[in-house]
Amino acid sequence: MVETTQVVNEGTSKELSDQEVFNQGLLDFIDASPTPFHATQTMAQQLLAAGFVELLEGEQWALENGKKYFVTRNFSSLIAFVYSPDLFVNEGIRMMGAHTDSPCLRVKPNPEKTAQGYFQLGVEVYGGALLSTWFDRDLSLAGRVNYLDKQQQLRSSLVNFKDPIAVIPSLAIHLNREANEANNINKQKHLPPILMQVKDKKNIDFKDWLHAQLELQGETDVAKVMDYELSFYDTQPSAIIGLQKEFIAASRLDNLLSCYVGLQSLINADSDKPALLICTDHEEVGSASACGAQGPMLEHCLQRMIPDTEQRLRAIDRSLMISVDNAHGIHPNYADKHDENHGPLLNKGAVIKINSNQRYATNSETSSFFRQLCDSNNVTPQVFVTRSDMGCGSTIGPITASEVGVKTIDVGVPTFAMHSIRELAGTQDAFDLSRVLTSFFQQ
Repeated sequence: MVETTQVVNEGTSKELSDQEVFNQGLLDFIDASPTPFHATQTMAQQLLAAGFVELLEGEQWALENGKKYFVTRNFSSLIAFVYSPDLFVNEGIRMMGAHTDSPCLRVKPNPEKTAQGYFQLGVEVYGGALLSTWFDRDLSLAGRVNYLDKQQQLRSSLVNFKDPIAVIPSLAIHLNREANEANNINKQKHLPPILMQVKDKKNIDFKDWLHAQLELQGETDVAKVMDYELSFYDTQPSAIIGLQKEFIAASRLDNLLSCYVGLQSLINADSDKPALLICTDHEEVGSASACGAQGPMLEHCLQRMIPDTEQRLRAIDRSLMISVDNAHGIHPNYADKHDENHGPLLNKGAVIKINSNQRYATNSETSSFFRQLCDSNNVTPQVFVTRSDMGCGSTIGPITASEVGVKTIDVGVPTFAMHSIRELAGTQDAFDLSRVLTSFFQQ
């Protein structure tokens, strides 16, 4: 029997299934999280509402048995965990990992540009963005701004313009007759978004705009904007689409979908079993940062959770990390881009990702465990192996396995248009994976 929730809206009521409630929560999470900073803030708010206690890395931790905690780093990475020290050594820790960042266009430090009477901002491509999809979109701007307050103290705040304020217009087909055959995009020349028209080439200071935006958001103590990390994003809301409402269309599905699945699974597990969720930044550019998977954040947290080295190593030996990052669904128009026996379908189950060259961390032991976990939840897993004559992307899985020494499996939800400004996934898959991971955290 499918459980339902009654939703009342303006005098009408509708019975929503658990899956529909889950997917609506996913859409809301993505729309509230245009940057890794916002994603981390949104996750922190949900964890606090679920009874987790926030820890600060710069303070002493006084952990109590049975309590649930979370900690952030750089305001863009997060670890949440269930603290059960009596069970660490004998049972290990059930770990799940994802990443908070997505390919995008980042504003340069000195971005102001004026050409032909149009004001633009210079941008740098972050990660492996599918650049053609960024044209002709209603773009806004969000991220972190650091400033001096009126007491000359350094502070930071998140900003989100929300409204569409920019666009990157395509060049008309009449002026580029080969556009449909060879779409050669110059990252320096062709990507600066247009924000407005200007009458003359007078100096415009972008930081003055940020100052005004901070005040608009209620930050009344700003004396001087010092620096920022800002990204453009598509303002089109996430949506459930398709004749049978079987698809999720949204920005940043890679990999906010996985963050949300992990977050909800940990919260819904409501268990005292040792469990840990880690969502790190900078995966799309290699994870080599203080708050990335190749950095020491997870190791530092484990050291504070289990200070004794002998006990910590014994616990890690009994632990398992499930690295969750989206998988390539087989595209009906490009089916030859997949190995014919390993083409995952949307809405047909979570994907086990395998690569013999260790681009994914899955081995036969960890995949067998995940298959058993899926079987117990009536979910049929799929398998992805890239074509032998094509390269393969990677995830935080191999990095975490090599840095921490924990047994790891790479899995994900099948997706179309990965690294596009708007990706596509199935409405069934994320919900089913959340059920599997919830049971994992409860074991």
